[in-house]
Amino acid sequence: MLLVIDIGNTNIVFGVYKGDELVNHWRLSTVLNKTVEEYAILLSSLLRFEKILLDEIECAIISCVVPPLLFSFESLCCKYVGVKPIIVEPGIKTGMSIMYENPQEVGADRIVNAVAAYETKKTAHIVVDFGTATTFDYITPKGEYVGGAIAPGIMISLEALWERASKLPRVELIKPKEIIGRNTVGAMQAGIIYGYISLVDGIVKRMKDKVKTNPYVIATGGLAGLIYKDSETIDEVDEFLTLKGLKILYEKNKDFHRFR
Repeated sequence: MLLVIDIGNTNIVFGVYKGDELVNHWRLSTVLNKTVEEYAILLSSLLRFEKILLDEIECAIISCVVPPLLFSFESLCCKYVGVKPIIVEPGIKTGMSIMYENPQEVGADRIVNAVAAYETKKTAHIVVDFGTATTFDYITPKGEYVGGAIAPGIMISLEALWERASKLPRVELIKPKEIIGRNTVGAMQAGIIYGYISLVDGIVKRMKDKVKTNPYVIATGGLAGLIYKDSETIDEVDEFLTLKGLKILYEKNKDFHRFR
């Protein structure tokens, strides 16, 4: 079995593949001060709950945008799982040309998503990832990663509004009944949700106007479904896009890596 780990600023997502099948996945909050042992206990418990033993994990791959946690999860895989993981980092075989001015600046998750999107449909893509930040990445029809845009995530925007405006309450992130709020909570929800839909559609339309290749737009991330329902530009939501990308990168690199 293959263990795939996506370490983000807000969540850590684990997945287990048996062959080409994603047999299970779990999402945990990212906590910087947890020890290797604590994360190992959590992972072991989750696997055991699904009747998967650590001994059944034969290989692993990690994508990480939180540098302090990379060593912890490398150690977890080596010490408790018994495998040396592949790390998504400069030098890994992706099969994709990186056209960024400085390729080392591109977040591992953005490359993983780009590879997954292009390998699924061999055409131009815009990938929108709703994470701590919302990223927009363009891939050419030839499968070249060009670059994109980075915007504050929905939750960052909502928290900033609550923290910086003294009289505004903390509100639940749900779609309001109408665009014109008749109370403060409804007005805040309308501003965040519909404002963010407009942000997404505005950036995607501008990117499409620039590249003129009619890219397929795929969204991922925990809040993608909330925006997709009213978006004019998102073609598809794939909540497992990053895990699929990690599986693809494992296949491209497994013959050049020693897991034991």
